[in-house]
Amino acid sequence: MPSMLSSLGIREFTEAREAHLSPFAQQSSLSRGRIRPETPDPIRTAFQRDRDRIIHTNAFRRLKHKTQVFIAPLGDHVVTRLTHTLEVAQLARTIARALRLNEDLVEAISLGHDLGHTPFGHTGEEILNELYRDGFRHNEQSLRVVDTLEKDGAGLNLSWEVRDGILNHSKSEESLFGPGRGAPASFEAEVVKIADGIAYINHDLGDAIRAGMLTESELPPEISAVLGESSSARINTMVSDIITSSWPVSGQTEAQGEPAISMSPRVGEATDALRHFLFARVYKVLTDTTETQRSCKVVRSLYQHLTTHPELLPPDYLRYSDKTARCVVDYIAGMTDHYALRLAKELGI
Repeated sequence: MPSMLSSLGIREFTEAREAHLSPFAQQSSLSRGRIRPETPDPIRTAFQRDRDRIIHTNAFRRLKHKTQVFIAPLGDHVVTRLTHTLEVAQLARTIARALRLNEDLVEAISLGHDLGHTPFGHTGEEILNELYRDGFRHNEQSLRVVDTLEKDGAGLNLSWEVRDGILNHSKSEESLFGPGRGAPASFEAEVVKIADGIAYINHDLGDAIRAGMLTESELPPEISAVLGESSSARINTMVSDIITSSWPVSGQTEAQGEPAISMSPRVGEATDALRHFLFARVYKVLTDTTETQRSCKVVRSLYQHLTTHPELLPPDYLRYSDKTARCVVDYIAGMTDHYALRLAKELGI
């Protein structure tokens, strides 16, 4: 059957269509390749294959029970790490399609970008970073998940472009367009980076309003005047502005200077102002809640207990490193909120 499929040239036809994308787009047939060379799939391009591998991982499935902002939420409509990931993929594909970039690449990066996120959102990340001697960042852990931890230690053997996008999606606290922790090598990865920000700004605001932490009317009027007075209006403003401001990336017009994924100063400043508003009125407030303090204690206690009693680690995790602390970090980072709470209770810590 594979040889018959190969003779049909399905993948080759898709790759040929990519030649009509923007000259700045990443073509799957020109990928820098994988760590371990593989025979091409007869149907799927390299980036489509990566997308499918990510979706079928245990780490991807666990995202449905990992916190986005509100810890171990009970409400049916609170955003989880999985729904956030799907929103990022949708926004990134919309922008990529308009700019004639590679949609399959942005989808694969989007679906994989948060695989290494800890339980309890950024609270869990901060505690592990404090405790683990080598430091912890969820973008680096996401790459470790796809390179090492999945498939019984074999990893997913993803293409270089997807791995680059996963590693370099983090942003600075100051600005959505700040340097962050790394510079993506493709425009597709840049699109995911900004789509990630647009997604969490808007759905975290929605969750905060549903939780009664603030109301829509409390948003600074100068922000609403630029971005809009509803979630859909704000998203539409941001996405439309990115497409317009980044239009030279589409290859449809001559670029004045270097093409870039960007926002206009007016919308960019309003977006950053909304982000800073969320840090002040939501994220920083949540750090003082009982739930957040409990999650800090749970992560800290699990780390200390498991590093002292490595025999309690699942045998699989001991294969991924010869350093106990590294194995403990891998184990805790992969936990869902409820599993971490349950394990801490079972261990009596």
